[in-house]
Amino acid sequence: MELVKNIFFNTDKIVENTEIKITYAGALFQNGSSEVIIHLGFGDDWNNAQDIAMDKTELGFQANVNIIEDTKLNFCFKNANNEWDNNGGQNYQFAIEKQEIEEEDIEVEKQAEDAPLAVYKTPSWGELFKKTFSNLVSYFSKIFSKNTENANNDNNE
Repeated sequence: MELVKNIFFNTDKIVENTEIKITYAGALFQNGSSEVIIHLGFGDDWNNAQDIAMDKTELGFQANVNIIEDTKLNFCFKNANNEWDNNGGQNYQFAIEKQEIEEEDIEVEKQAEDAPLAVYKTPSWGELFKKTFSNLVSYFSKIFSKNTENANNDNNE
């Protein structure tokens, strides 16, 4: 999703406690920079400020960013020549949405805390194949037996 010209996210919205991929195809990419760093922080005071080296791709420079609990994500970009793209001095700022928790999820979580742990065995591919093959044989057997019954009934008439 393109939120600002030449800045793309791999998600429709920025949600706390998630990881997003930011793709930057702005001026520094277009001018042929070989390296770009995203400088980012959270909230009005740029809390937890950090620099993340971005990977250069055909689409632009890309980086994965962990979104923490805060109100806003702020960032700008800088290349190896110390040239900046800071949105004309405004920086790039995006609201962070709270993670929605359904009441059902809370109830299940409470039940899970009280319940003893259950162990579930994931079937192997061999077991899944064997069961699928068995179901197919059973299915086709029923079809052929009905066709045989219908053919016998037609011959008796």
